[in-house]
Amino acid sequence: MKQRTIAKEVEIVGIGLHKGVPVKMRLEPLDSDMGIIFYRVDAGVTIPLEIANVVDTKMATVIGKDDVVVSTIEHLLSAVYAYGIDNLRVVIDNDEVPVLDGSSSGYCMLIEEAGIKELDKSKKAIKVKKEVEVTTPEGKRVCLKPSNHIVYDFKISFDHPSIGEQNFHFDYSIAEYKENISRARTFGFLHEVQYLRSVGLAQGGSMENAIVLDQSKVLNPEGLRYTDEFVRHKILDAIGDMALLGYTLVGEYDAVAGSHHLNHLLTKELYKDPENYEIIDLEEASAEAEVFELAYSKVEI
Repeated sequence: MKQRTIAKEVEIVGIGLHKGVPVKMRLEPLDSDMGIIFYRVDAGVTIPLEIANVVDTKMATVIGKDDVVVSTIEHLLSAVYAYGIDNLRVVIDNDEVPVLDGSSSGYCMLIEEAGIKELDKSKKAIKVKKEVEVTTPEGKRVCLKPSNHIVYDFKISFDHPSIGEQNFHFDYSIAEYKENISRARTFGFLHEVQYLRSVGLAQGGSMENAIVLDQSKVLNPEGLRYTDEFVRHKILDAIGDMALLGYTLVGEYDAVAGSHHLNHLLTKELYKDPENYEIIDLEEASAEAEVFELAYSKVEI
């Protein structure tokens, strides 16, 4: 099991969800042990993907350095993480990653267009050794549990006829991610969108890049891609947020009404105590390496 990057540069132009302005973004290969790095070419600032660089988690996951930020990184990172890419430079000319259609499927296609290149050094992963969790008084909870597999479980409950209570269990593989997670779009309620626009946010949001609901129904004329698209998108977001760990996760993520903010607190909680985790070398850890080999094997890139 070797570290991965992309085989060639690829570029995309889109709009940011909140600012609604055009953004040009380029993905570039990096060598082993360089990690995921964002570079704001307009400001000349490099922002490594690290927990310490997270500056906001209210509406999206935002990283920053020297008063320069890159916002709404979770959909891109979800695809990057799902494809097992360890090293990548994201060059961007504005402060927000393009929203595309509100899912990560466009980023999956971009990665497949670039191709995947194996590097010379062995791949590492972070394995959960002790259960850690973050809870709120309202009953929200996010948790990481020990497991030899990579599993995401999510439960949501909304008092809305189009959502209600939804659960989804995701056993990680690239093929399953593409089929069952990547196409799930972000969603919002019409009254929330109207408020966000009044305070200068969601300027790029539309039914072209989000599921929009009024008090009783989905407003998008094409309807839903899955009956439980809402909870699937929550898993998409969680996978992107776990990329902040800096290594692919081996363990079980479990959430009830989780959020970007709780996911950020969970990554910090895991790293609080070295007894909670171990960094494993997948060329030495044969059982865990087999999990990744199976997860990667069904997709030709």
